[in-house]
Amino acid sequence: MYLKRNKIPKTWPLKRKGTKYLIRSRNLKNSIPLLIVLRDMLKIVKNKKEAKKILNSDKIKINGKIVKELKYSLGLFDILSLKEKNFKIIYKNKKFNVEEVKEAEEKILKVINKKIQKKGKIQINLSDGRNYLSDEKVKTGDSVVINFKENKISEILPFEKTSKILFITGKHMGEEGVIDDIDDEKKSIQIKVGEEIINSKLNSIIVIK
Repeated sequence: MYLKRNKIPKTWPLKRKGTKYLIRSRNLKNSIPLLIVLRDMLKIVKNKKEAKKILNSDKIKINGKIVKELKYSLGLFDILSLKEKNFKIIYKNKKFNVEEVKEAEEKILKVINKKIQKKGKIQINLSDGRNYLSDEKVKTGDSVVINFKENKISEILPFEKTSKILFITGKHMGEEGVIDDIDDEKKSIQIKVGEEIINSKLNSIIVIK
C-alpha cells in the first residue's frame, strides 16, 4: 500500500514535490519506512531496486535483527546497521534524521504502562510495542535502556526532577531539557531549556541519558 506525497507526515524529511506515491510505514505518525531512510536520508541507494538488492544480501539490521522489508518502520532511537556503520534515528528541526553512532546494541524506550501478571510478575509495556516481565522497580513515564544482544533491560532512567528529557511532540520537538518541577495534581511538568521554563505533558517528552 502506498501513500500520496501530499499526505506524508511533517516529520518525514522529504520535498513536497516529486513522485506522486511513496511507500507507507505501518505507523505513520511515529515512524518512517526503511526505503526512505536508505534512499532519501542516508542516500546509499538511488531507487527501490538497489535497496532490495542490499536487503536481499542480508546486509541491513535494525536493532540487531536482519530486516528484508522496504516498508519496515523505523522510529525514534532505532538503530540501523549496515556493514561496519550504525545509524540512530533522531529528530532534527522537527523531522526524522540520522546520526552515526558507535553503539548498536541499545535503545532507549519509554514505559507506557505496567500490568500485574500471574504470580505477581510485572509486565512493563514500552513505547515501541515491546513488553517485558521484570522485577525492576519502574513507573509509567520512566525510560529504560534495552540491550538487544541480551534482550533485557540494562538500565532505568527515572522520570523525576533533574532528569534529562527530549521533546517528542509539539513546537519544541527535538529539543532537550531538564525536568524542573512535576505537578502530579495538574499532570503538568515544567521543563527547563536553557533559561526558559516550558510547561509540558508526560506524553510530549521522553527521559534520555
